[in-house]
Amino acid sequence: MLHSMSTTVEAASERSAAEVNEEIRALWRRSGGTLTTEQRELYQRLVMEWAAAAPHADRAA
Repeated sequence: MLHSMSTTVEAASERSAAEVNEEIRALWRRSGGTLTTEQRELYQRLVMEWAAAAPHADRAA
């Protein structure tokens, strides 16, 4: 189920990488494959949030 996209990026600890990834995918679907300047800025913030939330091998130690 898709939810409306937020205009602010929540702290990484508040959403899982999977949740952020779904928002990224929804952004691309809505854009038709071409992002506006505003959408690119949102995409970049979402990717940073996803990277912070994604599990990494070096964190497992």
